[in-house]
Amino acid sequence: MTLRQIAGLGALLSLAMPGLALAEEAVPTLNSGDTAWMLTATALVLFMTIPGLALFYGGMVRSKNVLSVMMQCFAITGLISILWMVYGYSLAFDTTGMEKGVLNFSSFVGGFSKAFLNGVTPASLTAAFPEAVFITFQMTFAIITPALIVGAFAERMKFSAMLIFMAVWFTLVYAPIAHMVWSGDGALMWDWGVLDFAGGTVVHINAGIAGLVCCLVLGKRKGYPTTPMAPHNLGYTLIGAAMLWIGWFGFNAGSAAAANGTAGMAMLVTQIATAAAALGWMFAEWIFHGKPSALGIASGVVAGLVAITPAAGTVGPMGALVIGLASGVICYFCATSLKRKLGYDDSLDAFGVHGIGGIVGALLTGIFAAPALGGFGAVDDIGAQFWIQAKGVIFTVVYTAIVTYIILKVLDMVMGLRVTEEEESVGLDLAQHNERGYNL
Repeated sequence: MTLRQIAGLGALLSLAMPGLALAEEAVPTLNSGDTAWMLTATALVLFMTIPGLALFYGGMVRSKNVLSVMMQCFAITGLISILWMVYGYSLAFDTTGMEKGVLNFSSFVGGFSKAFLNGVTPASLTAAFPEAVFITFQMTFAIITPALIVGAFAERMKFSAMLIFMAVWFTLVYAPIAHMVWSGDGALMWDWGVLDFAGGTVVHINAGIAGLVCCLVLGKRKGYPTTPMAPHNLGYTLIGAAMLWIGWFGFNAGSAAAANGTAGMAMLVTQIATAAAALGWMFAEWIFHGKPSALGIASGVVAGLVAITPAAGTVGPMGALVIGLASGVICYFCATSLKRKLGYDDSLDAFGVHGIGGIVGALLTGIFAAPALGGFGAVDDIGAQFWIQAKGVIFTVVYTAIVTYIILKVLDMVMGLRVTEEEESVGLDLAQHNERGYNL
């Protein structure tokens, strides 16, 4: 990679991943400890999608659709891996033409200098570990983001339409948002000073808003909400939630991009926030619904993981506790009362958990990253940083919603998005894949 690219990635990781603060003139050298940790973290993040998310979502749908949801997770993993290699990495992290404070096309999306991973060799380094590892680590983020959207339209989108939608959405939404937040000096939200350590904006708000648009455009499942649509196997869901919890240490602690104190603190605050959110959701459900549920505590776990993601590198333990409790309670009400009141059919609460949890976490990062409140971020003015975080949230919500809507409407006109009523009644396992995920 060029010195400009090394400097750009060094600047990127020094803010989004504080453990990698590099002087622009420093020549990176390989650190075997950092490399070993990043290899491990990369595997953990992939583990979050397959099998983690596949099981988490697969257990929540009806038995006639379990294979379709798992198949979508696996197909997205394959599709995005190839697109990331061909052009996605370049669109997200190419820094050609970028200059701090200068707004141009490169502020919104990268170019194609790294297309087909041009110039990447075993000797290429990003900070103190191989660039190939950084590419793969970021690839796993690009994989799980569109996979999260599946939860919003589960049980009703055609498999063919899903594949094309994900390819186009990844190109026009994920890669530009990742570039704007993470690619360094000259990128739009980077220059604003938006704090997003591990993907609260890039991954969760992005996927949650896209999911909401998807379920609104596709419409409700046949019979919703009067027909019972209870999860067919909550054991799968709990196992998937546990895998997500474990894998998330790669997601958050891995975003330190080094085996250092930042990674250690990210791991600690991730555990605290997740535990707090799980209990917050559980007790809220217990109080307002009468009994705590396994589905509820699993959902609370994911809400806490989502909310701490943007804050993991900059908040302390007390901030993590507040973020976790807030996300657990707020996401509970959004995934239950708000959804019923507004009447949208977000099948597996992709918006209620990831969209809302991401927004809660992004905003509270602006508060609890401040050293005055036990944080470790360079935040002297809490009010100013909160507004910066809010700007990042608003921009992401508006951009993602508009572009996602356009993609869906065009695809619907060209090929149709939704399966037929007969196929929906039979189930997508049989209708779309000629298989059954259960015994008759």
